[in-house]
Amino acid sequence: MKRRQFIELEDQAWFPRLIRDFATDYLQFVQTRLRFDRAMTPLIRRLMEDGGTRRIVDLCSGGSGPLLLLVRDLADAGLQVTVTMTDLYPNIPAFEAIAARSGGRIGYEGSPVDARAVPPGLPGLRTLFNAFHHLAPADARSVLHAAAAARQPLAIFEISERSARALIPIMLLTPIFVWLATPFMRPLRWQRLLWTYLVPLVPFTCWWDGIVSQLRAYSVDELRELAAGSAPMRWEAGQVPVVGGGARLTYLLGFPA
Repeated sequence: MKRRQFIELEDQAWFPRLIRDFATDYLQFVQTRLRFDRAMTPLIRRLMEDGGTRRIVDLCSGGSGPLLLLVRDLADAGLQVTVTMTDLYPNIPAFEAIAARSGGRIGYEGSPVDARAVPPGLPGLRTLFNAFHHLAPADARSVLHAAAAARQPLAIFEISERSARALIPIMLLTPIFVWLATPFMRPLRWQRLLWTYLVPLVPFTCWWDGIVSQLRAYSVDELRELAAGSAPMRWEAGQVPVVGGGARLTYLLGFPA
């Protein structure tokens, strides 16, 4: 299946912030419930130990993804880390909620941060969780080359996969999943109920962007091709099973040479 750079609604500056935040909240809820962190933790730990860093700078954080669980997993493995969440369109309510629950280990940047030009004042392992597919090839290369130029380790993880087995459930079931998950999401605000059930913009956004995410996803070989020439950096790409082997997590790790 050829990669398509279609438009995701959440990427657009004109898209309503409230609907974007509710959609990213849903993605964070799913990643937490399916425990993507368990597949990521060994790779993150190896990368941080190799680079001698104990700080994570999360790019394109959205609703925070698996960060809270990841920090706890790393602590259980003997690695105490701190995290700074960033985004081009920061979901401040989600950031504040996760920071409050982290025991001081997770903070955030309230101003926009472009993953292609991370400020020098934010050193550490750069991570992107299920966000790299948003970037067109030129922008994706810029993110990789910027990390290499700054001599900062980089970890990219994607659950999106350009295949029929990943695309069909998204097309058929996403609105149902959003409707079922919403009562369990916190905070349960009346605006969330309004835009999920009465005027279903949140399910539509998750459905459309979910389909486009699969069509935008990079394969392992494409990730290796994008990383080629980003010296000084040693790259490692592959896949690991998640959700009991029912899905695969694609990853790209960058080790500063």
